[in-house]
Amino acid sequence: MKKSPLSPSQLYKSCNLGQLNFTSTEELEDLELLVGQERAMEAIKFGIRIRKSGYNIFAMAPDGTGKLTTVKQLAEHEASRQPVPFDWCYVHNFSQPAKPTAIHLEPGQGRGFQRDMAELIDELSVAIPAAFDGDEYRSRAGELESESRQREATEINRLREEAEQARIIFTETATGYAFLPADENNEPLTPEQFNKLDKEQQHKFHETVLDLQERVQAAIKKFPVWRKETKRKLQALNREVAELAVNHSIDELKEKYAKWQPVLNYLNAVQKDIIEHVRDFIPHSEKVLSFMELPQDPNPFKRYQVNLMVDRSQKRSAPVVCEDLPNYGNLLGRIDHQAHMGSLVTDFTMIKPGAFHKANGGYLIIDARKVLMQPYAWETLKRTLQSGEIRIESLERALSLISTSSLEPEPIPLEIKVILLGDPLIYYLLSFYDPEFQDFFKIAADFAESVDRKNNSMEYARLLATIARREKLKPLSQQAVARVIEHSARMSGDAEKLLTHLRSIKDLLTESDYWATENSHTHIAQSDVQQAIDQKIHRLDKVRERLYQTIQRGTIMIATDGKVIGQINGLSVLQLGEFAFGQPSRITATTRMGNGKVVDIERETELGGAIHSKGVLILSSFIASRYARSTPFSLSASLVFEQSYGHVEGDSASLAELCAILSSLAQIPLRQDLAMTGSVNQLGLVQPIGGVNEKIEGFFDVCSAKGLTGTQGVIIPASNVPYLMLRWDVVHAAESGQFHIYAVSTVDQALELLSDCEVGEADQQGQYPPATFNGKIDAQLRQFTSLKLAFGGKESDADKGN
Repeated sequence: MKKSPLSPSQLYKSCNLGQLNFTSTEELEDLELLVGQERAMEAIKFGIRIRKSGYNIFAMAPDGTGKLTTVKQLAEHEASRQPVPFDWCYVHNFSQPAKPTAIHLEPGQGRGFQRDMAELIDELSVAIPAAFDGDEYRSRAGELESESRQREATEINRLREEAEQARIIFTETATGYAFLPADENNEPLTPEQFNKLDKEQQHKFHETVLDLQERVQAAIKKFPVWRKETKRKLQALNREVAELAVNHSIDELKEKYAKWQPVLNYLNAVQKDIIEHVRDFIPHSEKVLSFMELPQDPNPFKRYQVNLMVDRSQKRSAPVVCEDLPNYGNLLGRIDHQAHMGSLVTDFTMIKPGAFHKANGGYLIIDARKVLMQPYAWETLKRTLQSGEIRIESLERALSLISTSSLEPEPIPLEIKVILLGDPLIYYLLSFYDPEFQDFFKIAADFAESVDRKNNSMEYARLLATIARREKLKPLSQQAVARVIEHSARMSGDAEKLLTHLRSIKDLLTESDYWATENSHTHIAQSDVQQAIDQKIHRLDKVRERLYQTIQRGTIMIATDGKVIGQINGLSVLQLGEFAFGQPSRITATTRMGNGKVVDIERETELGGAIHSKGVLILSSFIASRYARSTPFSLSASLVFEQSYGHVEGDSASLAELCAILSSLAQIPLRQDLAMTGSVNQLGLVQPIGGVNEKIEGFFDVCSAKGLTGTQGVIIPASNVPYLMLRWDVVHAAESGQFHIYAVSTVDQALELLSDCEVGEADQQGQYPPATFNGKIDAQLRQFTSLKLAFGGKESDADKGN
């Protein structure tokens, strides 16, 4: 019985306006999360709340589906229930300056601690110079120096008196001390006078001078010891004065941070260092003591600063951080350098935080593709999660490319939940190629690319209202929402589904808003949405237009009327960026006596893919199993896509190819006003294919350009009927009887439509009625078998004769 075409209601599933209880989207509330993503949201909530190592999350969805917004909302909702984590800062390590110390404080205390240390140094910068500039200090320091000088002078004077008694003049010179003999009047003797003295007197003078020189040398050796002793006394005095100036201010801070032992340890080290380097607090212009006149660091107080790495003073919950550029430095942090006298120098104040620092105690959201594209970022991410601490070091040092001295900041403990966003393909590739991946990302949140259309129209309308408000677009009318829902089903490729790709929806609403403005509409109307759809197609359909022109001019041969043996119109889809369209292709088949092989010319020329070749092999299996179960399969057939100059892939043309072969076998012509798509299995059942809407519309456009005859149409698999969301002009043509869409479930149904001939069923003996399509195929194959046997016998007789 011949199949009837599908009714117009089966070609397009309109939106039920009765389900949209509003006039415009102004009346609708915002929708916080995506429609129909319960599975993914449950997985994310589970991954966020479980506090075990390795239970990080990989959110799987193509770009533009809104997964970032959803993940961020869920993470922020969970973060709002958690306490604010610690502030973190780096301070100078006075015992090991190359290894700065990490200190954590209560949220918001880091800024206060930084300010307290700055105020402490400012206060001491005034208090210490004032203490050393006081009268009491000057008096005590002067007494110590005077006592030291007096002690040296007393020793020298005693030696001078003894020299005078021995008639020796004791004088100081530029190079030391000198001794000269003197007369009774204590006047120095000239060399002539000294030579006139007798030998005994000269010898006595020599002995006395040598004795005095030895005693002077002994006294001079005591002076450094006495000066060191004086210096120690001065240092003790300085320490005493410094402690009086410092201790009061430091003690106040110690009392304030009494509960934080790391801060107390640091303050004790600061106190000790300030007292030891008290000269740094004395301005250059005030040279109080000689030992304070040593060269000073241009910024001696820098080591007392606090490098606040993480400030939570403005936070009210755990952090949620989205890192847009997850490279090595942005994840771990970095140590900056500055040029100084031709070299690069650094210190603990130049340590900069990374995303791990900012998100520590909360959630870090990263795009998987971006982190995989950054050198060493992926390995750094895994190593940091495994160690549970943030260790800042330069990439060159981590790779052992340099061995120069640098800072080694103390690692900071890490408690974080990482959420990766990426395409499902990335997840599966990482799972396959990285053996460590499942150790760190145990939770997969799989976002659906579409949701059920049934009972979700109002939720989808709320989604449209939310997007319109966030993007500051005009509200949508009820009819506009219905049109968007219908187009969403079309974009999803399934009349019973709605697309969840938010970027595509937002683009459609943005363009509709533009046309609403151009058309002076206060609300986005249905016509504005349709105009946006049409204009986008117009921008992208140059290739389609030129291809259809070549078909119309006969350059590419596609027949839309008449009947031809072994020839059929197949349908394929071309995807060019965001735009896809159907392309009719002529498929031809030839048959002859042979050894049961079906030659796929596309495969033989390496233009056919593996799936297409599989489909062709299935055809030969079907023909042999149906028509040659008890006889040799004596058929050779050739298949080709005419005027195909590119790669052919997929099995959606296998039904058309089978019909072309059977037509050639039975020598029954096939209708050229029908095109066909669908795959077939070994049992002759027709299977669904993709791109059904574009394929139908492609053949319709070709027929329209050549002129609709009222008999033209497309044959599709019956299982594809629920996916139909055809253009309105196609639906109207079907409604007026100008174009027809047939749905088939078996090869026999397709043959009957194409040939207008009864297909025929086998009787109990496996015989088909002779006048039917199958009967003629069976008869032709039997003839091939007889001819093959006859040729085989003649060849044997010829061999015997020889």
